Amino acid sequence: MAIVTVDFDGTLYQGNSFKIMFQMGKKNFGVKEWIVVFTGIAKALAVGVVRGKAALRLQFFRAFAKTFNGKTKEELDVFFQQLVNIGKKDFNHDLIHKLREHQEKGDTVIILSGALQPFLEAFTKEVQLDVHVISTELQLNEQGLCTGDVGEIINGEEKVRKVQEWVKRSGRGSTEIWAYADSESDIPLFHYVKYPIVVNPDSDMKKIAHKNKWPIFAAEKNRGSTHFI
Repeated sequence: MAIVTVDFDGTLYQGNSFKIMFQMGKKNFGVKEWIVVFTGIAKALAVGVVRGKAALRLQFFRAFAKTFNGKTKEELDVFFQQLVNIGKKDFNHDLIHKLREHQEKGDTVIILSGALQPFLEAFTKEVQLDVHVISTELQLNEQGLCTGDVGEIINGEEKVRKVQEWVKRSGRGSTEIWAYADSESDIPLFHYVKYPIVVNPDSDMKKIAHKNKWPIFAAEKNRGSTHFI
């Protein structure tokens, strides 16, 4: 029985969670929250000039998380359920079906993503996927209120480390591992696993996939069909 890891943004979810978080902010944020976000964006832009696009995205992510400071778990659940409701049209139902096929064979499925844990919990509940989730956590204090801080961002090499830790804790030892993901940041994971599957790649990632002879899982939006390339 295999371990099957699957990314979220661009893979299980064919939209962009940052974009819909911003849309939700437009509906729900007041002046205080926007000051927090735009201060973070200013820092992100400064960091991005020096460190590049990935660092800019990370800084923005942390800035947005700070708007949750003081919120209860129940309030967070409501917010992230609204995100799921907005993003439903972009769920990759073909890949969800593929994951169910893996589970029917006895495989263990893990959503492995840099997206926020409450978002993924709301997503898995919505699509009725009983899977493990390894993702970026929002920190709570002793009173159960969100501090606005996040844990480790689960991205790049960190995904490999998290899978290794999970395998060690589970006592599986040497095992067959799959990875469904879409972007260049997932390349370390693709090289680590036995069965890398590239999902709906952009043109650059498609070239990388062909060069490495990695299969491509292509879902055709709104047509209900998939195929491997």
